[in-house]
Parts: sequence; C-alpha cells; structure tokens
Amino acid sequence: MNAMQRNQGNGYATWDPFRDLDEFSRRLGGFFGRVPMKAESDLDRFTAARWAPPVDIVESDREYLIRAELAGIEPAEVKVRVEEGNLVIEGERSFASEQSEAKAHRIERAYGSFRRTFRLPDDADADGVHAEFKLGVLEVHLPKSEAARPRQIEVKVS
Repeated sequence: MNAMQRNQGNGYATWDPFRDLDEFSRRLGGFFGRVPMKAESDLDRFTAARWAPPVDIVESDREYLIRAELAGIEPAEVKVRVEEGNLVIEGERSFASEQSEAKAHRIERAYGSFRRTFRLPDDADADGVHAEFKLGVLEVHLPKSEAARPRQIEVKVS
C-alpha cells in the first residue's frame, strides 16, 4: 500500500486530501465558535457560524449611521429598539424551504436568529432614532442631540 491510500476494511481507497481538509476546517471552526450542522454522512458535513450580520458605523456632524447587511431577510423579521442605553437590532433569516428537498453540497450563508447590541454614545438623541430597509441593507439613523452638535460661533470685531 502506498502513502496515498488508506485501508478501509477489505479494500483500499484513494486518499482524499479534501476530506482531510474538511475535517480540519470542521475542527478549527469549532474552536472559533462555529457549530457543526446535522449531516447524513461525513461527506455531507458542513458548518454554519453563529452569525451576526456585518455592520458599518459612520459619524457625521448631525448623526451616527449604522448600516447592517441583511440580504435575504424580510423587513418584518427585523426589530430595532433602544433599551437601557443600547441600540438593539435583532431578527432571523430562515433557510429557504424550497431547497429543503435538495441535497446541499455547500452552505456558506448563515441562517437563524441574530442579535446585535450597540452602546449609545453620550451625545446621541435616543428619541430621534429611525430606521429604513432598502436593497437588503438596514440603515439606522441615530441623530446627535442639539447640545452636542458643533455650532459656528461668530467672532465680533470691535
């Protein structure tokens, strides 16, 4: 038997480097908080991250803007609220039911519930928060309070 083969019971099978790579990926994924999904066989095994949608947070003179990437999620499945000095965004992306009969070879998009929590800055006006959902992106506008906004002070010449 050469090094590129493994003994499997009565016969021999060719070594599959991708199988070993998949096993390594599964073990490494477990270390970083990924959980193995149910699989019918070792060849069908895949992992899915405990997911949180990626966000961008930008600041202007008037507001903070949080953009969350929520492709494939219905707006009705997303909740935005302010509680105890935090902005909370939560929702759920469901696995497409029409694909449930098909055999998946790779699942890289994450599914399930998510919750993102952001501490409100001291200069934020929590009462003025509003959100929009367009093209799979949630935009949460968090205005700055009037007192915190920069203002121009006129210098008088005497």
